[in-house]
Amino acid sequence: MTGRPNRRSPWTRPRDKGIAVTIMLAVAAAGLLIWATSDRSATHSTTAAAPEQPLDPPSEMPAKLTELWRAASAATPEPVAAGATVVTGDGGAVVGRDALTGRQRWAYQRDLPLCTVGAGFSDAVAMYSSEGPVGAGCSEVTKLDIDTGDRAAQHNGDAQPGTRLLSDDEHLLVTGETLINVWSRDLIRTMEYGTVPAPVEPNRQPRSGCRYGSITIADGKVGVIERCPGDDGARLTVFETTNTVDGETRSDEPKVRFSEVLPDQDARVIAIAGKAGDEEDEADADSDETDEDKDAEDRFLIAVAFEDPQRLMIYDEKGKRRAQYALDLPEGELSGDPEDQVVPVSRTEEGIHWFTGSATIALAADDLMPQWTLRSTVGPTTRFAGQTLQPIRDGLAVIDENTGKVRRTVSVDRDDYRGPVTLGSLGPVLLEQRGETLVALR
Repeated sequence: MTGRPNRRSPWTRPRDKGIAVTIMLAVAAAGLLIWATSDRSATHSTTAAAPEQPLDPPSEMPAKLTELWRAASAATPEPVAAGATVVTGDGGAVVGRDALTGRQRWAYQRDLPLCTVGAGFSDAVAMYSSEGPVGAGCSEVTKLDIDTGDRAAQHNGDAQPGTRLLSDDEHLLVTGETLINVWSRDLIRTMEYGTVPAPVEPNRQPRSGCRYGSITIADGKVGVIERCPGDDGARLTVFETTNTVDGETRSDEPKVRFSEVLPDQDARVIAIAGKAGDEEDEADADSDETDEDKDAEDRFLIAVAFEDPQRLMIYDEKGKRRAQYALDLPEGELSGDPEDQVVPVSRTEEGIHWFTGSATIALAADDLMPQWTLRSTVGPTTRFAGQTLQPIRDGLAVIDENTGKVRRTVSVDRDDYRGPVTLGSLGPVLLEQRGETLVALR
């Protein structure tokens, strides 16, 4: 029997070879295009060889302060600094600078505009604007080692435009008008609250159609003022930064501590604090509730300010009003929502200092009771050289933190800048965030 002739390969003809070459060239070109438009190719990173030695703070407050350097930093709402490095953010560049000279130590730059740069777990966290699951937002997130500029973690999320980064030292909160995210140290989401894009499980969020006016975080709890359809007033809600059910982390199912409709729409959440014991608490100790139940209850207080009439109300962990204090501020100062949904506050061991817009009010650390008011201020306080410094017009006031009494003032030339000032410090260097500019003083 005669065998069949060998079948000719379809790829031996010149035309077929030409087609194969064309396909390979097209694949190579596509790969090159993907690389050229990828995050890596659009990112330029210059790292520092080794961390600098941390700077020692001064033993006493200098008699005067002079400017060391300044840099554009529109993306930092407040100074970001740790170790020996001050971080600035502007355009698409995040730069780690020598605190004493302003010299660049490292830089991280992308061809995307920065949304914000904040501090998280002694690192710098940069959020870039791009198209995400909910459209244009701030979805590209990178955590940078503040000493060297090395990338420590990256995350693609769904943060909304105008976002701010807040931290309670254990979690990082990302603000949003209709969605709040909470991340762990490695930028893994531990909680989302609000309008979730493409939810995996339906009906896990407590409400829909709400917008958020002001937000705060402390000790594993998030406080938010909501404005929801059908509510007569603003709604105050407190939820946990994590929720674990039967050993499973449910980041899309908020563990709400309480949610109560407030008496007015004009309300802003100021701060959360631990709760001191009182007579009612002592009476509760005689009830059938066990110590384990009390630990699980995790008592706290939260302060909310209202405009008409101006007052500060204190609520407990059950949403029950515990105290009310009258406030005396310029008319309309507490109307509407704070810029970027964040009320400017600073914390010390003794208390919380709240900048209202024209004054600083000190709240007790345990029960949030107002202690004193210092008027004609331009930002919250900071600790520097063992003293409490208060930014005022044309300078700084050294104040007694227990009374708010001004001990002395230090003149600072801010040129023609007349806006709010947020303070920070690093070793002997005092930092002032003046709008879109960061200024270092010594």
